[in-house]
Amino acid sequence: MNRKEITLFLSHTLERTKLNAFGKHYAKEVSIDPWTSKAKRVDYMQFSPGDQISVSGIEKGIFTCYEIKSCKEDVYSGNGLNFYGEKNYIVTTMECYKDLLPDLRSGKFDEHLRKCNPESSKYWGIMVAVPCMKELEDEFQNPTAIDVNAKSWELKVVKPCRIGPRNRSMTELLFCMLRSGR
Repeated sequence: MNRKEITLFLSHTLERTKLNAFGKHYAKEVSIDPWTSKAKRVDYMQFSPGDQISVSGIEKGIFTCYEIKSCKEDVYSGNGLNFYGEKNYIVTTMECYKDLLPDLRSGKFDEHLRKCNPESSKYWGIMVAVPCMKELEDEFQNPTAIDVNAKSWELKVVKPCRIGPRNRSMTELLFCMLRSGR
């Protein structure tokens, strides 16, 4: 399976299992600072308000950014890793995660993230695609070949993300989401 097919598989799995939840709103390919030398694009941005009926509930909402990465080369391509939310995730395959583990442990990945986008949040985690009903530990030991036609996959967190501060205003990020057109 090629990178494009894996990217589509991961995108569809993310949309189906995490983004289409009641009361949460998302947009694809959200441009930040377009038409400037600092232009960046987030693969998916989700806004989750505290509730749907009060101003304070909406203002207590959080943003989660998702970057789809099909392989280790994609991670280090210089594209993406644009984390502007309170929570941020790399969405990838178990194989890619296993390839990244030495860099995560050594600090090489963190150094690349700071170099690639100094404005990116340090609060990020990793989700991997796993067949439904399969334990994360079993998938780590014996990864399942990805079947792009299968709908029985889900995303599981292998590196949790702590909630961190956001440097952009809610109004700006909601406008960027709106401008992306979905």
